[in-house]
Amino acid sequence: MENLGLVGFTGAGANRLFSALTGLPVPSEYEAAVGVASLPDERLLRLTEMSRSKKTVAAGFELVNLALPPGSKPGEGLGAKFLGALRNCDAILIVLRAFADGGVVPDPEGDLVALELELVLADIASVEQRLTRQRRAAKSGDKEILAEVEVLENAHALLSDGTPIRRGSFATDEIGRLAPVFLLTTKPLLIVANTGEEQATAAPLPAEEVLAVPVDIEAEIAACAPDDRAEMRESYGLGASALDAVAQAAYHLLGRLTFFTTGEDESRAWTFRAGAKAPECAGVIHSDLQRGFIRAEVIDWRELLEIGSWAKARELKKLRIEGKDYEVRDGDVLEIRFNV
Repeated sequence: MENLGLVGFTGAGANRLFSALTGLPVPSEYEAAVGVASLPDERLLRLTEMSRSKKTVAAGFELVNLALPPGSKPGEGLGAKFLGALRNCDAILIVLRAFADGGVVPDPEGDLVALELELVLADIASVEQRLTRQRRAAKSGDKEILAEVEVLENAHALLSDGTPIRRGSFATDEIGRLAPVFLLTTKPLLIVANTGEEQATAAPLPAEEVLAVPVDIEAEIAACAPDDRAEMRESYGLGASALDAVAQAAYHLLGRLTFFTTGEDESRAWTFRAGAKAPECAGVIHSDLQRGFIRAEVIDWRELLEIGSWAKARELKKLRIEGKDYEVRDGDVLEIRFNV
């Protein structure tokens, strides 16, 4: 399961956001924790209703609440242990304080700059170490090593200007050459501006996707019984859940898409990587389905709902028969035929 590293300076609200997304207790201020955030998906709910499924299983992703050193503040360093944990994450979710606290004026942009500078400095050290080694190796004339050295030198120049790698103009193959360095600033980034108890719109931050979330309110609602949440949202004058928007943005940040299976026993959302073909998606369900894959019966979720049932879709010959080369699309409903 792909994981998202959750980062926030003391008082930013990262711990409460972690709890609200995963349903786990709020971690202590300096406690690392891991949980699974479910992906809200109206498509799945409608398929469950259509099939009258006994069980509904949502897709999700792993959320890693990364513990900063005690009392961490912008510009004071993040620590080797924290940076090491962050390198193991597939993407980063940064929580910035965008509300006044005890008379302290929020500075989300300044906090982001300070945090990114720490990541840039860590990447510079990693690139320099690799570059020194590869420059020596390049004396052999190996073209692959020479190409890597060139990319490393370009990366070093960009980082030295204080710019994260993801904001550079590196081609896909060049990013691939940087993979052995495990850079932090190549990771996809999502930012939550925590507006506290206010429903204010967060100030835009340059070159980043930012979601304004009143974390305190959303966490309070998430802690309520599911049947009470709509009433709570109405009492606060809130529309759609900002937590749902965060979960969906994080899921797509990780490059994940969703296909479905549906029936009387269960309707389930399955996670797959963009570009995956039918046998690989069959393997997401069970390795035997990939090993013995014969074909997939496929229909778009919207068309299936319009028809009203899987049996009716089959009767009307609306199920497409797809083979091993079929690239599964987001929103496909599948039934796998296999033999082992």
